[in-house]
Amino acid sequence: MSHSDAPLVLIVDDEPAQIALLSYNLKTAGFRIATARDGEEALLAMSELGPDVVLLDWMLPRVSGLEACRQIKATPEGRAAAVIMVSARSEESDRVRGLDTGADDYIIKPYSVAELIARVRANLRRFRPTAAGQVLEVGGIRLDPESHRVTRDNVALHLGPTEFRLLGAFMERPGKVWTREALLDRVWGRDIYIDTRTVDVHVGRLRKALCAGGGQDPIRTVRGTGYAMG
Repeated sequence: MSHSDAPLVLIVDDEPAQIALLSYNLKTAGFRIATARDGEEALLAMSELGPDVVLLDWMLPRVSGLEACRQIKATPEGRAAAVIMVSARSEESDRVRGLDTGADDYIIKPYSVAELIARVRANLRRFRPTAAGQVLEVGGIRLDPESHRVTRDNVALHLGPTEFRLLGAFMERPGKVWTREALLDRVWGRDIYIDTRTVDVHVGRLRKALCAGGGQDPIRTVRGTGYAMG
């Protein structure tokens, strides 16, 4: 996996020492890192960067981690990310409150770095299976992100890197209708400015590759919106 494809973890914490420790260990484990010091910065980072996983400290200045979690999960980017609440509060009632506000996991301080990374990876498998190296299978199409191979009914297909990432997005969320803008963000990145028609060109190439050996086109065009698989 190239570094630009590595999963992005947003660390939301106001303690520099904690940010430094987490950043070092997560980078060593192969993740990309972004940081925010409070809920407001976290919301901005969500919309600008679209992280895969958010490590959210309970004790934040101004807005609590609970309220920040609620606000993050109210955004499309937040719903697409795994939010892990990090807290020294070990009472069951606190854990329940954290999960009730939309957190996907809850980890109690003090924790081992190995456990934290294992939790990040476990949540990543649920939210971004291709980023976690998980093989996907949908309707006879099989995508292996580690070996970068795609087969349909056991016949190898030849896809360019962009078409491979497009297919990964479709296969991670079968049935989801993707707008062209959402596909641009996901496949090309938020800091790259290209025309939405580019999406149509690459979807056309992907369809051609998928149907090279016969078989129905698995990608639907949703008029006025975008595309879906299945």
